[in-house]
Amino acid sequence: MSDPAELVARLRAAGCVFAEDEARMLVDAADSEVELERMVASRVEGLPLERVLGWVEFAGLRLAVDPGVFVPRRRTELLVRCATELGLAGRTVVDLCCGTGAVGAALLAAEPTVAVFATDIDPAAVRNARRNLPPESVFEGDLFAPLPGRLRGRVDLVVANAPYVPTDAIAMMPREARLFEALVALDGGIDGLDLHRRITAEAAEWLAPGGRLIIESSERQAASTVRVARAAGLSARVRRSDELDGTAVVCTLGRRDTTRGA
Repeated sequence: MSDPAELVARLRAAGCVFAEDEARMLVDAADSEVELERMVASRVEGLPLERVLGWVEFAGLRLAVDPGVFVPRRRTELLVRCATELGLAGRTVVDLCCGTGAVGAALLAAEPTVAVFATDIDPAAVRNARRNLPPESVFEGDLFAPLPGRLRGRVDLVVANAPYVPTDAIAMMPREARLFEALVALDGGIDGLDLHRRITAEAAEWLAPGGRLIIESSERQAASTVRVARAAGLSARVRRSDELDGTAVVCTLGRRDTTRGA
C-alpha cells in the first residue's frame, strides 16, 4: 500500500484535522492501491469522509450513508441517550426526519423489543434508512403524515433531528455540509424553528398520554424551542451534553383529564 506518511501529508494539506485517523481508515477500507488512490483523491477534493467510506459510526454502530443524505453527527447521540434513559422495552418510537435512520437504528440496537417507525420527506433518505432499519418500518412523507393511522395517540416516544439551521446561516456552514447534503435536511427557516413549531404542534395527536418528544436543538436556540413546545401544550426542559457538544429539548405530553368530558 501507499506510504502512510505521504497519505497523512496529503490529507493534512487538504485541511483534514484528523489526517492520521482518516488515513488509517481509508487504508483499511481500500481493496487495492487503485481504490485507495481514488478514495484519497475524493477526500482531498472535499468529499466528506463518510461519503468516501460509505458508512458512518454512530452510537457504536456502523451505518450505511448514501450520497446526498445528511450524515449523522456525534452530537445527535444525545437523543439516543435521553431516549434510553426513559426506558424503551416494549415501547413504540417514531424517528422523525430520520435521514439515514441512525437514531432509530441505535434505539433498536439498544432494545430489540422497541417498535421503531421512521419517516423522512427526502426519497434518498428513505432509501438509505431502509438499509439501516427494517425497510417496512420506514415511510416517505412529511413528518407524521405517512405513519400508519393506527399509531395515532399510541406513540410512546418521538425523536426528531429536524433541520434547525436558520436559512441565512446555511452559507456559513462547513463546505462538507453545504455542498454534499440536501438543503431540505439543513434549512430550518428564517429563525431555524419552522420544523420545531410543526413537530410540537402535531405531536400531541400522535403521542400517548404521558408520551415524550425529544428534539435536537442548538445551545443558542434551545430556550426558543422550549417556548415553542410549551406554546403547543407540552412541558419541556433542556438537556445538554458538553461531552457530545449536543443539546436536546425533552418534552412531555400531559395525561388527559379523564374526569372531564371528551
